[in-house]
Amino acid sequence: MEEATATAKSGPRLVEKTVKDMFTNNRRLVEVPYTATLGDTMNALVANKVVAVPVAAPPGQWIGAGGSMIMESDKQTGSVRKHYIGMVTMLDILAHIADDHDGTASNADDLEKKMTVPVSSIIGHSLEGLSLWTLNPNTSILDCMELFSKGIHRALVPVDSQMANIQGVELVESASSYRMLTQMDLIKFLKAHASELQGIISTSIKELGAMNENVYAINDQTKVIEAIKCLRTALLNAVPIVKSSDDIQEDSKQLINGKGRKLIGTFSATDLRGCHFSALQTWLPLRAQEFTEIVSTSPLFSARERLGPNELVTCHPDSPLSEAIDKVVSKHVHRIWVVDQNGFLVGLVSLTDIVGVLRVSLLSKIDAM
Repeated sequence: MEEATATAKSGPRLVEKTVKDMFTNNRRLVEVPYTATLGDTMNALVANKVVAVPVAAPPGQWIGAGGSMIMESDKQTGSVRKHYIGMVTMLDILAHIADDHDGTASNADDLEKKMTVPVSSIIGHSLEGLSLWTLNPNTSILDCMELFSKGIHRALVPVDSQMANIQGVELVESASSYRMLTQMDLIKFLKAHASELQGIISTSIKELGAMNENVYAINDQTKVIEAIKCLRTALLNAVPIVKSSDDIQEDSKQLINGKGRKLIGTFSATDLRGCHFSALQTWLPLRAQEFTEIVSTSPLFSARERLGPNELVTCHPDSPLSEAIDKVVSKHVHRIWVVDQNGFLVGLVSLTDIVGVLRVSLLSKIDAM
């Protein structure tokens, strides 16, 4: 009883935090101009070790993603210098490349041609590209959690905002500069306040309802080019790789129901952020499982970023939520595969799931006070 009371009392200390409390560094915003080629954009993603960048254009010439009017203005005069018109991810670029491409050497010229198109031409080809969000620095952590619990992966946060008294999510904003806040930043912040969440994160992921039982997969015969097409079609950022079956006839070019199948790997768009253009022609025809083994030893990734050969990041239905949080942060992944005692898939836990159950639990504790 005393423990529950202490936990309830500790809740408001966390929920009184705001978006600005989550920024512990002054990292600059990585962006690209609307005239940048896909090759330039891919190089920017690789060089800065990010998986998404906002695209900037001159003001007054474009309609922003989702009708947004997110501007960068001169700090002294207030005059608008640029308009952020959308977000482009590594998966957007790879999906563009994958169109009408089979990964063979005969497509090399076509691949090179595709990399020369302007980045503005592929904005809006994915749900993420169609949405561009800002979060005011004064936005409460619960409002921030609400946005990220809906599957939004990142939002721009204005510095020196012209709308300092507005809280929550905005589609119209003008500031002298911006920073990027991601789901992972929020998870890391919540992990740092784990002592205030003990009553929640010690509960199993199944009991909290954090486990999604619908899990699509590819098998160990699926090629990288085919896996990219699968991700694009299903609007996914990663899929588990399962062992192919001798008893089931299945198309390796299509997503399959992964539930109850033996987990052997993960194919993720995040892994492809080390994908320099020169490496694309070599990697696209490989089986996805082969590709993940190359990534595990690739010098394009630091030792801190890459998993060991065939290392699987998993948990069990009865694992506490704290275990899932620790693993996504320490392993730098955006989802945890949930397996049974024999290593067969039963579901997954994503960052969106984690944020969602934490928000609901925090609100319940506030209502109970």
